[in-house]
Amino acid sequence: MDSCLSEPGMPPDKRLTAPQRPSFGEALRFWFKLGWISFGGTASHLAIMHDELVEKKRWISNGRFLHALSHCMLLPGPEAQQLAIYIGWKLHGKRGGVVAGTLFVLPSMFILLALSVVYVRFGSLPWIAAMFNGLKPVVIALVIVALQSVTRRAVRGPIQGAVAMAAFAAMFFFQASLLTVMLSAIALGIALTAVRPGLLHRPRKASAEEDEEGYYIQPSSATTKPCPLLWPTMKLASVVLVLWLLPLPLFYFFAADFLFWRGLALFFTKTAFVTIGGSYTVIPYVAKVAVLKLHWLSRPQMMDGFALAETTPGPLIIVVAFVGFLAGYNHFHGSLWMGTLGLLATTFYTFLPCFFFVFAGAPLVERTQDSPRIGGVLELITAVVVGAILDLSLFLGKTVIFPSGVAGLKELNVISLSGVILSLLLLYRFKLKVIPLILLGIGFGSIRYLLGF
Repeated sequence: MDSCLSEPGMPPDKRLTAPQRPSFGEALRFWFKLGWISFGGTASHLAIMHDELVEKKRWISNGRFLHALSHCMLLPGPEAQQLAIYIGWKLHGKRGGVVAGTLFVLPSMFILLALSVVYVRFGSLPWIAAMFNGLKPVVIALVIVALQSVTRRAVRGPIQGAVAMAAFAAMFFFQASLLTVMLSAIALGIALTAVRPGLLHRPRKASAEEDEEGYYIQPSSATTKPCPLLWPTMKLASVVLVLWLLPLPLFYFFAADFLFWRGLALFFTKTAFVTIGGSYTVIPYVAKVAVLKLHWLSRPQMMDGFALAETTPGPLIIVVAFVGFLAGYNHFHGSLWMGTLGLLATTFYTFLPCFFFVFAGAPLVERTQDSPRIGGVLELITAVVVGAILDLSLFLGKTVIFPSGVAGLKELNVISLSGVILSLLLLYRFKLKVIPLILLGIGFGSIRYLLGF
């Protein structure tokens, strides 16, 4: 097991009531199961993990679970996957974290590979296109729900609200990159906290004290021994760099057009570094660059990829695997092998940095978590997330509601707009789960095709 951060160090009197550490095999079986049942996006992933790990297995207490989640929210990458990496690390060191994070992604990657092959081979068939058309309004409704949920949590004052709207305007009207907007928010946060330290960060009221005993990982199981940061981080960075470089010679010697593969590796590595706030922040970035700049796929294809990703388990950011598949498929003139290689390379380069962020960044985040100045800056970054999701909603929604690309009453697709409204009604009023809603969308698209309208 790893050193100070991951070693539980539970007092002897607590060992009698708390469960023993699960065996590596037991944890492996759970992470494998989680990878196949984690449908429904981040909120669903967290609910499943809390129910299984806190309520049923009692591997980690509620307080420690939320504590770890708050750290993962501050790191680039999908927070649910990173929470799995973090807990796997707490249980069995780095090998536990690697297994937990990998199995969280692998099932969705293989499912999306199969769906991508079906898409490029049969996507032009009318009945396949009808199924996707039925899914698209559902996807827009899910993004709107995510926008509402994140806004309620992130916008805690007028400054955060102003930053959210400014971020949206910069990205939607001026095509500013997400990374630029985030760096601007950080600079603003640093300036404001320097002038008035308590202006941005207002700590929430502490909740009632909870019973944290009877869990393997609990507050008293964490050691107070300070962890060295520089040397372990340098060693970890060296390992990750070697892993990052490893596929490049293979592309150079065994695959055509090395410049394409190098560009793909660099783009999706860069993507991994701008995903603060979860999947919904990186999708507009990937969509705009891949569609408008690199021309790897079309806007309707990006929308179809987003719909496909909604039907698979795992983090929604797995939509980048579909982008990588079509990039390789289209660049090499319809080669399924190159499309598959593109999907595998995209997945590798997108998720490899996530492990580095958790293993290297979590100790540093724990040391700075009580700083009001850092908390204030992070709140502005979270406000940028709101602007990014709003940008995504309009970017994708325009394709669905105005298929011609022109916004006007004559070009309005009434059926698609009605589908979005109905999906929102089912989600809010009747609390319908994501999977049944997706199936309803597919069914509606199929019925619409069979009826000929």
